[in-house]
Amino acid sequence: MENLTMDNVTVENRTSVLDNQTLGVWTDYSVEYKAVSVFLVSFICGVGIVGNMMVILVVLTTKHMRTPTNCYLVSLAAADLMVLIAAGLPNITDALYGQWVFGYVGCLGITYFQYLGINASSCSITAFTVERYIAICHPIKAQFLCTLSRAKRIITLVWTLTSAYCVMWLFLSDTKKFVYDNVVLLSCAYKVSRSHYLPIYFTDFAVFYVLPLVLATILYGLIARILFLNPMPSNPKGSSKMWKKETVSQGERMISSGSSSSATASSRRQVTKMLAVVVILFAVLWMPYRTLVVVNSFLDKPYLDTWFLLFCRLCIYLNSAINPVIYNAMSQKFRAAFKKLCHCGPQRLEKPASYSLALTYSVIKDMSNGESPDHFATEMEDELNAPMDRSPAAGVRPSGKKTPFKEPSLSRRQSKD
Repeated sequence: MENLTMDNVTVENRTSVLDNQTLGVWTDYSVEYKAVSVFLVSFICGVGIVGNMMVILVVLTTKHMRTPTNCYLVSLAAADLMVLIAAGLPNITDALYGQWVFGYVGCLGITYFQYLGINASSCSITAFTVERYIAICHPIKAQFLCTLSRAKRIITLVWTLTSAYCVMWLFLSDTKKFVYDNVVLLSCAYKVSRSHYLPIYFTDFAVFYVLPLVLATILYGLIARILFLNPMPSNPKGSSKMWKKETVSQGERMISSGSSSSATASSRRQVTKMLAVVVILFAVLWMPYRTLVVVNSFLDKPYLDTWFLLFCRLCIYLNSAINPVIYNAMSQKFRAAFKKLCHCGPQRLEKPASYSLALTYSVIKDMSNGESPDHFATEMEDELNAPMDRSPAAGVRPSGKKTPFKEPSLSRRQSKD
C-alpha cells in the first residue's frame, strides 16, 4: 500500500537521480490540476467526514440503534474518518504547495493513521460480513455469537491488532529533500528501497484486500442462497391467516404471525443488500489504485500520469465517504435517525410502541430459527421503523375497549428498510 499523500512510487527513481545530481528543473502542477484537485478532494472529504460522524453519533446516542451490525458500521465509519483526514486532507496541501508541509512528526503520524484506517476498514467489513453469515445461515449459533457484547469485543480486537501491525510504518517512513535546479522540496517518503518494500506491500494487499473480498464473495453467495433461493416462508406453520392473541395491560389485541415473519424476511434481505453494496464498492473503488501499484511494481519506468493518480486517489476517498449515503438511501432506520439528528423531520420515539414490543415477542416466540435477541433487534427494528399506520392496534380503542375485528390486508405490512 503506497502512501496516499505523495507520489511515493517515484521515490526510488528520484533517489537514484539525486545521487547523480541530475534532478533537473522542477515544474509545478498546472492551475487546472490544482483547481480540480482541491475542489474534488475538499468536497468528497467534507461530505465523508460529516456523514461518518453522523453515523457514529446516531448509533451512540440512539438506544434502539445499538445493534451488533451497527457496531461494526461504527467501526467502519471511524476507520473511514481516519482515511479521509489522514490521506485526503494532506493531498490538498500537496496540490497547493507541491511538497510536504507537515514536517517529520507529521510524516510519521499521518502515514501511520493512513494504514491504520485502511486496514481497520477492511477488517470491519470482514467482521460484519461474517456476522451476517452466522445470523442468517446459522441462526442457532447466532444466539451466543451475534450479540452486542461479542461485537464490541471483536471490534476492540480488530483495532488492537491493526494498531500493532501498523506500528512498522513509524520505522519505515521518513522525510527526504529533493534538490532541483530551481528549488529544494521536502517529501514524506519511505526509508527502504522498492525491493525491500514490495514484500510488505504484497502482504498488505493479500491480507487486507484479496482475502476479505474472497471471503465476502463466498459468504454472500451462501447468504443469497438462504435469503433469495430458499426464502423464509411467510408463515412457518402453513396458514396465511393465523392470528395470535396477546394480552396486555390495556386489553387484548390480535397479531398476525405470518405477516410478521414475511416482514422480517423482507427486512433481512434489505439489510443484507445494503451491506453487500458496501463490500462491492470497497472492491471496485480500491481496484484502480491497487492495480496501479501492482503494475508499477513490475515496470522499469512506472506509470505516473498526474491525472490518473488523482483519479485513483479520489476513488479511495469516495469509498470512505459514500457509506453514509448508502445507509441513508437503503435503510429506513438510518434515514429516520439522520433526520432526527438534524432536527429536520418528525421526531420519533426512541422506543417502539407497546404493540410493537408485543409483535417482536410474538415473532421471536413463534419462529423456529432461534436467533439471538440482539440479532432480532437488528432485523425487527428495521421493520418497526418502516412507514405504517400508527393508530391503535386493530380491535383495541385507546380507552381499552374492544371493537369488532377485521382482518387487514397483508400488503399493508410490507417492511421497508
